Amino acid sequence: MANQIATFFDSQKPENRAEGVATHINKFWEPRMRKALFACLDDGGEGLHPLVRDAAPLIRRPHADPDTGSGTGMDTTQGAPEGKGTAMGENKGDTNFPEHRS
Repeated sequence: MANQIATFFDSQKPENRAEGVATHINKFWEPRMRKALFACLDDGGEGLHPLVRDAAPLIRRPHADPDTGSGTGMDTTQGAPEGKGTAMGENKGDTNFPEHRS
């Protein structure tokens, strides 16, 4: 799936490609999916599109805090830091990809 996202962003401006891939993954992938991606990256990233590897430093690595559930998806009812996230009324359909910023 990460390779499909990278293929889409290949058509964007070069300076926005890696950030676009990372933004999409950070916004739409649950922690388990990002954990699997980082397991692949940590194992050398074989088979991953080069753009996925370029975006990796911009992708949030999931870390689970056993006391708060942070990083596991269990904290979503409380909202994300700074009052962001769907629990705080943010719409996942709102775009904030680099090419949509003013």
